[in-house]
Amino acid sequence: LALRWAVQEMERRYRLMAEEQVRNIVTYNKKIERRLKDLGSRRPEDETNTEIFPYIVVVIDELADLMMVASKDVEESIARLAQMARAAGIHLIVATQRPSVDVLTGMIKANFPARIAFQVASRVDSRTILDTQGAETLLGGGDMLFLPPGTARLERVHGSFVSEDEIARLTAFLREQGEPEYQEEIIHEPEPLPGLDDPEFDELYDRAVALVAETRQASISMIQRRLQIGYNRAARMIERMEQEGVVGPSRGAKPREVLINKL
Repeated sequence: LALRWAVQEMERRYRLMAEEQVRNIVTYNKKIERRLKDLGSRRPEDETNTEIFPYIVVVIDELADLMMVASKDVEESIARLAQMARAAGIHLIVATQRPSVDVLTGMIKANFPARIAFQVASRVDSRTILDTQGAETLLGGGDMLFLPPGTARLERVHGSFVSEDEIARLTAFLREQGEPEYQEEIIHEPEPLPGLDDPEFDELYDRAVALVAETRQASISMIQRRLQIGYNRAARMIERMEQEGVVGPSRGAKPREVLINKL
């Protein structure tokens, strides 16, 4: 579920970056920061995007467990994220203690240019991780081979030892900085979206159309505020209005044209 959410978040970010005509998260965030600075304390009334993207790191501490449960879905999600998510500010760290070919598949390996191997049991395991032997001769205790991106030359490096006391002190310090903000929806099955025949959805949609007709603004942010709903649901309402001829198509930074009179 978390991987599926990450893929959907990547696709959503790419759509917003396309609307802003930028190619990566750095340029996107700079553009939004300039827009927020120009707006100052004023609240945007039109369909103006003011969302700044935080960086996201997806950590998989044991890939073998996931591959045992749903290997095809996991493989496809990881491959998509590894191929495209970096430009959207989403990064992957994947680890496993079982470097077999059914866990580290060719599709997954092809999309991870940077790899690290600790001491392994055999040359076969070393080749599975690094595409070459060598990791089977490492000494253990943090001794590792690092394959940097963009090169086939291995580097031998050594990880520092971190004691349990040091970990406890570090985590205690981090906890003192503030409470974590969990997003439970990431790991829960999303509720089915209301269909067009659902009375509740129809009621909200009709109210949204009435608001657009009254204010003459086809704005996602306005619908969010007035109906107190999420961004995605408000965006779907605007898309449906466009399909039904209530509003015109998106015109970039300019507001959409409202094609109906007051109800």
